[in-house]
Amino acid sequence: MQDALPGDGRLAPDLALTVRHDGHGGVADDLSDPAGLTAWVRGHADVLPVAPGYAADARDLTAVRDLRAAVRALFAHAVRPGAPNPADAARLPSAADALDRLDTAAARLPTVPVLHRGDGAGPRVGRRPVPDGDDLGAALAQAVIAFLGGPDRQRLRACHAPRCVRCFLEDHPRQEWCGPSCGNRARVARHHERHRRAS
Repeated sequence: MQDALPGDGRLAPDLALTVRHDGHGGVADDLSDPAGLTAWVRGHADVLPVAPGYAADARDLTAVRDLRAAVRALFAHAVRPGAPNPADAARLPSAADALDRLDTAAARLPTVPVLHRGDGAGPRVGRRPVPDGDDLGAALAQAVIAFLGGPDRQRLRACHAPRCVRCFLEDHPRQEWCGPSCGNRARVARHHERHRRAS
């Protein structure tokens, strides 16, 4: 695991992106069972405090999904203050409840301050989890806090495709969608709307 808080800047968005449009008007969940969480965590093992061979159980799954709901609620609030996407609104807690969940989870993993040598700009202060701190939910919560308090939060955008429930990090100023399939779906919807108006 790296120094500083868990995560590489993409951990928080990656967690939120485990929920997506299923292509049929519904929502698909990459963390629908412990096997899905195990695969996701192993894919991020370089930035999470998990032992080699980690295998999620039902308790881990519940904790991470609860935290993910809080993350998605906070992301929805960050990109568009007000109500989240109607396709997602019933699944998300209030912003106040989401903050409480995040803070409670983050507090379970103690950290210590560390000093990093700077590259000409002087030293910088970071935080590192204490040895033997292996609470997955807490590590994820701390990564989310670091993301929401960091500069990448300014790049967080909501996907404008119909029925999409995802956010993304904007890579260029004209980016409107989280991925190509949402871009295609949005263009098809615009095409149908133009033809409906013309009729």
